[in-house]
Amino acid sequence: MDDQALSKRIKTLNKAVSNDPPSVVLTLLEELKNSKAPTEEQLRSTKAGVAIGKLRHNTNKDIGRLATEIVIKWRKNVEAGKESKKRKLEQSKSPTPKTPKDSPAPPLSASYSAPYEGDPEKRHFRTDKVDTARTGDKTRDGSIAVLYNGLAYRATESIEEVVARVVEIEAAAHAAYKDAGDYRSKIFGLMTSLKRKDNAELGRRVMRGDIEPEKFVIMTDEELASDAQRERDAELERENMLTAQVPMAQKSISDSLQCSKCKQKKVSYSQAQTRSADEPMTTFCECTVCGNRWKFS
Repeated sequence: MDDQALSKRIKTLNKAVSNDPPSVVLTLLEELKNSKAPTEEQLRSTKAGVAIGKLRHNTNKDIGRLATEIVIKWRKNVEAGKESKKRKLEQSKSPTPKTPKDSPAPPLSASYSAPYEGDPEKRHFRTDKVDTARTGDKTRDGSIAVLYNGLAYRATESIEEVVARVVEIEAAAHAAYKDAGDYRSKIFGLMTSLKRKDNAELGRRVMRGDIEPEKFVIMTDEELASDAQRERDAELERENMLTAQVPMAQKSISDSLQCSKCKQKKVSYSQAQTRSADEPMTTFCECTVCGNRWKFS
């Protein structure tokens, strides 16, 4: 895709964001995502990266998610291009030493490449002697250490495999969360989810690649939870809802709540904590005139 074609697509996208429904914007973003990633020069000349970057904070979550995936894809392409140029420059400055045709490639450090044989529940970046200085940024390198502790917990893959996946996850999180507070909070939340005793399958899915890093870093707490945790939350909600259905005499009557059916303001209500303690209370309402029932948080 040349500069002219890319500029035209970005203009069409900007118009769609202002005038068209989200479905049109999502279609245009999908086309950009599936197209060949532009070069660094194209991104600078067309300012396409700026336009897509703004959409990451769109009020429509699907638009924001897709824009984030495009930014990550484009950034990886740019970084790969820089790395390729760097290698070519280094090769041009120093001649490649000749080696025998049958000479094997130098082996990786045994402690890094071999499957982990110790107690997987005691893995830690310090005990595994992992060099977490990967980005040159103290905060990001610290996040790599935190994520390693979470992903390596109960894992039997080699140190090298875990580190490679952790670096990808941190890069995806750094691209998805520009606010430093949101970034740190998400890193800690991911580590906590990975180390839950009842959520061992989450780490396995991430290591296998069933969950891509770009998706992993934007998953909600509910999506990260294990099936057992979701079932416990559902059971707690059912119990609390039953508890909330107290006799009418124990309910309060409000003249500030209006029934959506009969429009009368003779509504009885009660409140209960149907989710975890940090979630808002749920209010259960019943119209004393027509019997209509509803709830809200």
